[in-house]
Amino acid sequence: MTVTNEYWVVGGEYTDTSFATLRPESKLEVYGPFPSYEAARKEWFGRTMQTIDSALTRYRIVTQRPAGAAAG
Repeated sequence: MTVTNEYWVVGGEYTDTSFATLRPESKLEVYGPFPSYEAARKEWFGRTMQTIDSALTRYRIVTQRPAGAAAG
């Protein structure tokens, strides 16, 4: 059985540059799933370029294994 990963772009505006806590009036932004890392990277890059002047905004790519798939 082939296990494929799904990729998500998540982020938003944080309280400080530790990027641990979202601002109270902000909520986590989630985009995806994307079928490949490259597709997620394109979304990440677009979001990052739109907010490049905001030092407190950060997006990252995360992988979510489909439900029921064994860890590899």
